[in-house]
Amino acid sequence: IPLAGFGPLDMTVCILGSPTPFLPVLLEGGTRCPGGCAMVLCLSPTWASRVPSETSPGAWSLLLSRGVSFKVGGHSALETFVPPRRANYVTGTFAPGDPESGWVGELARDLDCPTGGSVPLAHRLEDTLVARWVLAARANLPVPPTLAFVLGTRGDLPAEPVAPGVRLVRLEDPHGQQSLVQEEVGAFLGGTAMEPYGQVGTGGVGGGGGTGDTGGHGDVHAGGGVAVRVAASPKSPQRRGRTGRAAPSPLGGRACPVPCPPGSPAPRLPMALRICTLVCRSWGDRPQLCQVACAVGRAESPVRHGAALPQGLDSSLQQWGVVAPSQRQALATRLREATEAAMAALLATEAELSPQQRGGTRAHTDILGEHGAGDTAGARGHPAVLSAVSPSPSPGVDFLLACVDESLELVALATNSQRCLETCALAEAMGRGVGEPRGDLPRLLAEAMLHRAQCHLVEGKDILLIGAGGVSKSFVWEAARDYGLRIHLVESDPEHFAAGLVQTFLPYDSREHRRDEEHAERVLELLRSRGLRPHACLSYWDDCVVLAALVCQGLGLRGPAPAAVRVAKQKSRTHRHLQRCRRGRPPPAAFAVPCRRLQSHGDVERAASAVPFPAVAKLEFGAGAVGVRLVENAGQCHAHAARLWRDLRDDADHPGIGLGWGNAMLLMEYVPGTEHDVDLVVFEGRLLGAWVSDNGPTRVPAFLETAACLPSCLPADRQAQLVRAALECCRACGLRDGVFNVELKLGPAGPRLLEINPRMGGFYLRDWIREVYGPDLLLAAVLVALGVPPVLPARPAARTHLAGVMCLGSEHGEILAGGGGMEALRELHGRGLVRLNRLFEEPEGAGEYEEPLLSVACSGATLAEACERLLGLCQGLGIDSPRYPVEHFLSHFK
Repeated sequence: IPLAGFGPLDMTVCILGSPTPFLPVLLEGGTRCPGGCAMVLCLSPTWASRVPSETSPGAWSLLLSRGVSFKVGGHSALETFVPPRRANYVTGTFAPGDPESGWVGELARDLDCPTGGSVPLAHRLEDTLVARWVLAARANLPVPPTLAFVLGTRGDLPAEPVAPGVRLVRLEDPHGQQSLVQEEVGAFLGGTAMEPYGQVGTGGVGGGGGTGDTGGHGDVHAGGGVAVRVAASPKSPQRRGRTGRAAPSPLGGRACPVPCPPGSPAPRLPMALRICTLVCRSWGDRPQLCQVACAVGRAESPVRHGAALPQGLDSSLQQWGVVAPSQRQALATRLREATEAAMAALLATEAELSPQQRGGTRAHTDILGEHGAGDTAGARGHPAVLSAVSPSPSPGVDFLLACVDESLELVALATNSQRCLETCALAEAMGRGVGEPRGDLPRLLAEAMLHRAQCHLVEGKDILLIGAGGVSKSFVWEAARDYGLRIHLVESDPEHFAAGLVQTFLPYDSREHRRDEEHAERVLELLRSRGLRPHACLSYWDDCVVLAALVCQGLGLRGPAPAAVRVAKQKSRTHRHLQRCRRGRPPPAAFAVPCRRLQSHGDVERAASAVPFPAVAKLEFGAGAVGVRLVENAGQCHAHAARLWRDLRDDADHPGIGLGWGNAMLLMEYVPGTEHDVDLVVFEGRLLGAWVSDNGPTRVPAFLETAACLPSCLPADRQAQLVRAALECCRACGLRDGVFNVELKLGPAGPRLLEINPRMGGFYLRDWIREVYGPDLLLAAVLVALGVPPVLPARPAARTHLAGVMCLGSEHGEILAGGGGMEALRELHGRGLVRLNRLFEEPEGAGEYEEPLLSVACSGATLAEACERLLGLCQGLGIDSPRYPVEHFLSHFK
């Protein structure tokens, strides 16, 4: 039965060609796909057609009339699509020599959607010379001594490629150059770099020539696009390999050297080891290692892909004599870092190619597979080859594991485009046969493909933004450009700097938010007069969340209900509402805190009889912790309320902190414990993603934020408590669709709610979550507003640790401005050594109403390392002082 009804927000991920390497990914993607998404396998060129793109001149759209679809539970079906489904992401069988690569490459050429590879890219990855140059010059990985002869110029190489260990000789004519070739080859083979090797072999390179599976190290390439490859072997068992000295260490030095094992329990016969690794281009276009599998065979007949049953890396290294667990872990870490560095270099060089050289503007390598081969001599102090294979359409990298100065080092050999998804899938299936849990490979690859398809889905969509915010929200305009969003901005400031950065600028003064219903009608009239029909409407600016919800409702777009946003926006109302929610185990009422609204000094007396002291007095609609204060008794509460009502009367006194709703206050019980932010992505009441960050001690009595870290250093069960409490509070308030920020405290008795921000987390949170975990809260908010459930990591893993500290104008203004600290921070940020988030152009507020000027953070492999770096930076720049003890602020992160 033909399937119909597919709309512009329905997503299609298409695999062209053989299903064998992609079947686990198709099954996983079908499970992860929501109702408007499809994982489709196209087995025949007659099932698809190419039509000129409506959005990208010169490109093509791929339409699917038939396909095998995959759904939840592993169900698949051959379906007919009427009208045809438009592909949002395409990949398939591009490997040179594959019988299906012809029609697959033709269908995938010059598409307007992201394409995970192409035939030209697959051929490029087979070129040993290009690979050696990329790995040595761009990935800073050691490569074996290499001599190459090429005819004339090569468009896929720089005019004068310079790479450690690689020598390129250009021949003007293939004939009459024998003496030059003989001279160069003689000098190469007689050089000191080749001393460890005793034999060589030859092989083709360029234009689809592969590196083969030999265990060689030193190569000579000759001819016009065809290379003579020299595969060298050690001269004798006593000679130590020295290939690693030809180039710098892949990790910038041997800070943690792994000693060569003195002996090996491996069989006496020379054996070869192949290591298969798979890496995908994951969130934020960063390489991510997905899986490793090994195979063992005889060295004189090198192990070929699929010829032996796979085994794990750890057990393989034990078999090779690497006994200490710490040494095996160090080698696994080096393999991961070298592999990811190789893929990052390949992606960078791909970006420099022309669309024709890549096979289309949107064609990129998305999956990297690697294999390795070596012999047992490597465990006894001699070179052992580690090759790498890849699934179509991606490259592989061959590695040599050599003993250099009594330490094992990785040396990169070549790239190729052989398949290894089958090997990794086989390894996982074998593991399940003996009770091992399911691996991460299918999930990681499916998430990467679905994420790239969703990025394409939002391109060209009209997004109505309510409120531009300040400099802290500048990332929005860059992100909108990168995602291809058409932003239509409603903003109170007619001179706002974002006016020239958006598709449509609609100046409208909505600062008096007690009239938001009236403002919503005016905004709707503005849209009608301009003929604007946005696909989505949202706000990330705290002042404008209620107005955005009202406009959403008026346009019939998805978003949180205005009543729910009002409950969340008014802090005392949030807690009163939750206190009435007594269903559940535990009920949402368990997370609420006693509080009372303050509009007069009479309210202070009544609140003092209901709220125990010490208590916290703050603005009812406040933001940025402005006006928050710890009070010990009713007298202090009276005094603080008098000052605040005198100083902060309307929005002009302190813009952006909620005074457009008035300056009413509340008094709430002080909750002991540690403070945390939980950022949630919720779709139709379902939790799709959650991230927990920790805050350092606030500067009592004003509660100004001082420091933070991500990921949280709490145990997993305590983080789970926070996430569940945040989700239940949002659901109880009616917040079922959106990206929300929830502030809680965690004490011995569990989580207690401070407040709900019915919008994306502010300050540094979006930037930090992208850096540590990959997903983008802004993209997630856009997708939810479009009615599309965002694809997010099912099991998010932190890539690094971040620790940051706030800087204040009152404490650090002179150091940052006059002392050159700001210039130093910008320079370090540009080099990727710190993360700098500007929150305000100029210091906002003064005294107890001050807001942080900026956030500066450092990363590390561990939280302790990140904190140590940050403390050293703050001490060096003068941010740390007796009045602002950074070491104390960071001491809570343990």
